[in-house]
Amino acid sequence: MQKQEVTIYDVAREAKVSMATVSRVVNGNNNVRKETREKVLAVIDRLHYQPNAVAQGLASKRTTTVGLIMPDLTNMHFAELSKGIDDIATMYKYNILLSSVGNTLLNEDQVIQNLLNKQVDGVIYMSNLMSEKAQEIFKRTNTPVVLAGTADANQDFPSVTIDYKAAEKEALGLLLKNGKKNLALVVGDGKAYVNKDNRFVAYKDFMEEHNLKNVHIYEDAKTYEDGYKLFKQIKADKVDGIIATRDVVAAGIVNAAFDAGVKIPGDLEIISAASTNVAKIVRPQLTTVQQPLYDIGAVAMRMLTKLMNDEELDDAHVILPYTLKKSSSTK
Repeated sequence: MQKQEVTIYDVAREAKVSMATVSRVVNGNNNVRKETREKVLAVIDRLHYQPNAVAQGLASKRTTTVGLIMPDLTNMHFAELSKGIDDIATMYKYNILLSSVGNTLLNEDQVIQNLLNKQVDGVIYMSNLMSEKAQEIFKRTNTPVVLAGTADANQDFPSVTIDYKAAEKEALGLLLKNGKKNLALVVGDGKAYVNKDNRFVAYKDFMEEHNLKNVHIYEDAKTYEDGYKLFKQIKADKVDGIIATRDVVAAGIVNAAFDAGVKIPGDLEIISAASTNVAKIVRPQLTTVQQPLYDIGAVAMRMLTKLMNDEELDDAHVILPYTLKKSSSTK
């Protein structure tokens, strides 16, 4: 026999108070006498009453749920960034509803719309680049949206990022300073996005500024296996300096180079534009653009809590500092 669920009506009846009083106690409303509060809490404890979050949301027109959209669940960059989001969400008593659009972004509009249909109070969008689909959908909704780790070109949405252009130019500058001139950019996104990506723009500008003619952009490298396989082409192109946007891809390139007898950093130098734990595990350890991933997530979530409570933001477009951490994959 199925156990009958205890309702707010049962608590009110046992405590001999109104359902409104029980609701005020559950929601922490101070407009309840101490002895009444203690009596209601005792009944809640005895009956093992669990407030219905959905019902509470309907009453307050809030679900205390935040939608989190990331492009790839396997990408450690976004996994580490989401830690800061989760901690601040927990602090402010919001639940996280996670959605992934996958590597291709083909179903992104459906994923976002399904999330919004769940009546989330706000959305944090994580990506390397905000797609046009996402921008169109978010502009049509009244749901607050904050971008974490990316920004839209027109700055229509609040965002938390680092200065990706400056970071990449500094990394490329290090390779050039070390005598590397046949420089390559390895990106995880394909042709649909690479021409709009800040990292691509920074790479192209740097090559033009320093009159470097050999432009190499390797696209759609997302996994360790992709990096390992890509090394064959890198070697054929006689590339001697690499910026990779993912640590796992950089690790694949490093290991393939080792297996092929190519010396790092002697023959080839590599810098990862990410900053996950993979960079520490691979040998030689990767020189990386150190991004404050936890802080990006935490600040984005705090901004969203303000927007959800109709508070004004001190700064709608926050740019956090980065560092170029040198290690064994560069001289």
